[in-house]
Amino acid sequence: MRTLTKPRQRQGSVTASNIHAHAHAHESAVKHVTGKAAYIDDIQAPSNCLHLALALSPVAHGRLAPIDMERVRALPGVVDAVGFHDVPGHTDIGPVFPGDPIFVEEEISYAGQVLFAVAGESHRAAREAVKAAMDAGVVKIDEQPASLDPVAAAERGEFVRPTHVQESGDWQATLAMASSVVEGEQFVGGQEHFYLEGQACLVTPTEDEGVVVHTSNQHPSETQKLVAEVLGVPLHAVTVEVRRMGGGFGGKETQASPWACIAALISRRTGRAAKLRLPRAEDMRVTGKRHPFHNRYRLAIDESGVIQGGELTLIGDCGYSPDLSEAIVDRAMFHADNAYSLGQARVTGHRARTHFASNTAFRGFGGPQGMMVIEAAMDDIARRVGEDPLTIRKRNLYRGGETPLRRTTHYGQTVEQLGLLHELIERLEASSDYWQRRREITEFNAQGSVIKRGLALTPVKFGISFTAKHLNQAGALLHVYTDGSMQINHGGTEMGQGLHTKICQVVARELGLDLEAVRITATRTDKVPNTSPTAASSGADLNGMAARDACLRLKERLFDFAAANLHADQGLERDGMRLEAGHLVAGSGESERRIPWGELVQAAYFGRISLSEKGFYATPLIHYDRETGKGRPFYYYAFGAAVSEVHVDTLTGEYQVARVDILHDVGDSLNPAIDLGQVEGGFIQGMGWLTSEELRWNDDGRLLNEGPATYKIPTYGDLPPVFNVELMEGHPNSMASLYRSKAVGEPPFMLAISVWSALRDALASLAGYHASPRLDTPATPERVLMAAEALRRHGHQEARASEEVVP
Repeated sequence: MRTLTKPRQRQGSVTASNIHAHAHAHESAVKHVTGKAAYIDDIQAPSNCLHLALALSPVAHGRLAPIDMERVRALPGVVDAVGFHDVPGHTDIGPVFPGDPIFVEEEISYAGQVLFAVAGESHRAAREAVKAAMDAGVVKIDEQPASLDPVAAAERGEFVRPTHVQESGDWQATLAMASSVVEGEQFVGGQEHFYLEGQACLVTPTEDEGVVVHTSNQHPSETQKLVAEVLGVPLHAVTVEVRRMGGGFGGKETQASPWACIAALISRRTGRAAKLRLPRAEDMRVTGKRHPFHNRYRLAIDESGVIQGGELTLIGDCGYSPDLSEAIVDRAMFHADNAYSLGQARVTGHRARTHFASNTAFRGFGGPQGMMVIEAAMDDIARRVGEDPLTIRKRNLYRGGETPLRRTTHYGQTVEQLGLLHELIERLEASSDYWQRRREITEFNAQGSVIKRGLALTPVKFGISFTAKHLNQAGALLHVYTDGSMQINHGGTEMGQGLHTKICQVVARELGLDLEAVRITATRTDKVPNTSPTAASSGADLNGMAARDACLRLKERLFDFAAANLHADQGLERDGMRLEAGHLVAGSGESERRIPWGELVQAAYFGRISLSEKGFYATPLIHYDRETGKGRPFYYYAFGAAVSEVHVDTLTGEYQVARVDILHDVGDSLNPAIDLGQVEGGFIQGMGWLTSEELRWNDDGRLLNEGPATYKIPTYGDLPPVFNVELMEGHPNSMASLYRSKAVGEPPFMLAISVWSALRDALASLAGYHASPRLDTPATPERVLMAAEALRRHGHQEARASEEVVP
């Protein structure tokens, strides 16, 4: 167990995983803390590099009059300027579906949309030129009313993609015959990615018609495709390179491409390098966020609070264009059950079109927003039947040994490893002293103090795979040099999550070498082509398997060579041949032969045996039929659970997260040190989404908080004073994943729902635990205070009603 306490102290024991041989430090850790890790802004740009600035729309909706770009180019400090009609190729750079123009042609769809770009000799010169152009009146806009309410947009049928429905059984009859129906609604707010390194790219022209793009980007192959289409050149003319990102969280999956396209346009037009780096305020204005959701539910329950069926409706605020919203709302629907059986249910997902920046991928990819609706229902059911919320949650968990309905999701996938889910919750329930603390908290709250305490244990069941089946593939390229050192390249990108470290570990493990013998190289589209984005928690699963495949193929070739050509006088047994501790080992006991790795490599080279290999992997078994709303979209599920305790001042709404206990399932961990860090970081980021990170727009659709002064991400001071984090051990993945491990990028994010549920628990004490307040997110102190006041009014009304009936 790892226990974090402030200030900078650690308490408790360290599990065996922490000292396991696989617990290696991040491959760039020293570079990170010494400042030697190179990001886009650290790359030495050519001396003739141009710097770009963008002209952004000041209105959310309107008609743009034609812009005189020659007038812009004539302004002082302008080397070149480009707008919609200067694009030689495609002008729509929608990543999956059309709808994302590189520049506005006529219709403006959100405040911050790019009108044109200016190139200058310096960043300052370019920005001053944009301001001069706007001040000179080159931009004329007929402003029109903006659609800013996604619920109203859904009612009008304004969608970026068609509505999707998943059904299981006769949900209408279940509701009609129910002895009790619980219903409610909630607003789940969005979230700014707030990566430390903003959107940035550096593009240099090649001697032919192409470009080399250095970019902070989670999907190099998509950027390669879009740049090529914008320039009107083949894909092989564009090379995209990503060494590392200073954070991504989904915000650089699709929305890093526009800037590369714009810089590439300038670079090809001028024959000079071009650099585009968005200032933080512009970055926040022009890019999409986590989708806000409006959720509703009506659930039929029995007398013990077990869900029999019902309907859930999810409305995602997608912004002005599809981007990835179809898949994101799909995943919200897939996770509207979280870890509970919905019985006979219908789940409906709407994708509302509004005049905001197109919302996009964010850690969890819609899953967190979907889970929120059922976790709200769990609390509300508990208050209805007078039971502890944990009791209700446990009664509704997926389980085996009963009807198939209780172990099958509403989209038709059977939930595996149910014993693990139940054991994990029971272990955390015991290790966190849940019931003892519940008794103490109930007694404390009954004393009438202004401070109320809340406690909640919430589980996580998160599906691992891209829901777009074709993305579940990866490639790798392995080179062994004649001194025995190696280079591995793969299609995944490093954004601080430790993917490159894990891939190096895979290669070292398969070839029986020290980690220092393996070097990772920058992700490049000319090394591994047609890659999938590093997203959906699948980076290690896919790319690790591809790297392993390359190693296995190379090993087989080296083993065949060694058996036929080395120590022919003594003979080497081909069966059982292996690589370990820097040696090729054949045979056993007295007949064992050991050949140093370097000697083996040298011999293979002189024997004209290839020392390079490519690997490939495609996830098996997965499928989903959108027509029927049924299938197996996920290869497996990752599980976890968290217990959070909060202390709430009911007169001000201020609160503190006092203690958090987490037990999380990563199968057989690839790297426990990195995985623990991902669990901790994911939880804190999720806590920020649910508590402090409030996005605000004015009535005209302009974002009001454009930086850290007004947008509050969690800080070190927000860490719980007691923060116990442990990885679940002894439960390898039941599916044939990489060394039976499980993904760890996204699932821990949703553990933070326990904080929100604990806040509701504390507030419920104001009504004697007979009612749950509506608490939209982020649950800022203002929202908490309003919820407390609503419960107090509810209590006063009940008291007056009871007085009126007293004789």
